[in-house]
Amino acid sequence: MSSATEAPATERRYIDALNEGMATALEEDERVIVMGIDVGAGGGIFRVTKGLHERFGSERVIDTPIAEMGYVGAAVGAAMTGLRPIVEIMFMDFVGVCLDPILNQAAKLRYMTAGALEIPVVFRMQTGAGKAAGAQHSQSLEAWFAHIPGIKVVLPATVADARDQLLASVRDPNPVVFVENRRLYGSKGDIEADPLPLGVARVARPGEQVTVVTWGQMLRTCLAAADESDASLEVIDLRSLVPLDWETILASVRRTGRLLIVHEAVQDFGAGAEIAARVGGELFDELRTPVRRIGTPSVPMPFSPDLERSLLPTSKAISTAAEALLAEG
Repeated sequence: MSSATEAPATERRYIDALNEGMATALEEDERVIVMGIDVGAGGGIFRVTKGLHERFGSERVIDTPIAEMGYVGAAVGAAMTGLRPIVEIMFMDFVGVCLDPILNQAAKLRYMTAGALEIPVVFRMQTGAGKAAGAQHSQSLEAWFAHIPGIKVVLPATVADARDQLLASVRDPNPVVFVENRRLYGSKGDIEADPLPLGVARVARPGEQVTVVTWGQMLRTCLAAADESDASLEVIDLRSLVPLDWETILASVRRTGRLLIVHEAVQDFGAGAEIAARVGGELFDELRTPVRRIGTPSVPMPFSPDLERSLLPTSKAISTAAEALLAEG
């Protein structure tokens, strides 16, 4: 007999939900393959692919050399021939060495061939700070890819989305940059029966006075801020930057009249600036206050845990900023 304190049968860790999503994709479509450094027998350095090599074999779960340009290019070529690769790039920071096959090939070929070629490849990238990993292993670079026409950019913040958005990305005919924040890997949650499609945002917490738009790891911080704040915050989890659910954002801001955008990425030239500009342009007469943004300062992420913590947005900073918006008007 199960104990009353045991977790529900549907509860998973974020990392296990990712693994389950890949396993399901491999089972349902023989064209799906997994590629990356140590994703095979080793199960990946973060253990996200643990057990897949044993279940599906070395022809479908493929260990690659430490040569991102080579295996990312091979994955794009494999997608051109009809396969559906899931490619693991160990740290998002390392994508700089393999940008060409992503931005000049995967992103462009469907357009350049008038749809004759589909490029159904998922680039899984681990991202974010907060683990004292230093300047070369802590960046959030999602705005790079959101700027490139032809690529979808997906950022699951919940356990359910880790599985369901990964499956939806594998099934999509377009290249998808799938961004996983490693601070979420150990988080727990339930799997939902009716997942939202790609490109639809979720109102994670209803509120009346300030709209807070966020994605990825910052969702947890924003929800904590909503619990702490004297203001009533409506927290929206975008779930993806491309497609971006403008309808949900605009509907919320029309009602609250105030918008705070929060992301872990560097604030300067970040995705929050595009959202702020669009909302400011479309809802100028309905905004009670100027749009505000919170992000990381424009400095390399330090190794020191104390210095790193001092740079990342906190629930206190978010609740304070929301209350300041409310005080302004």
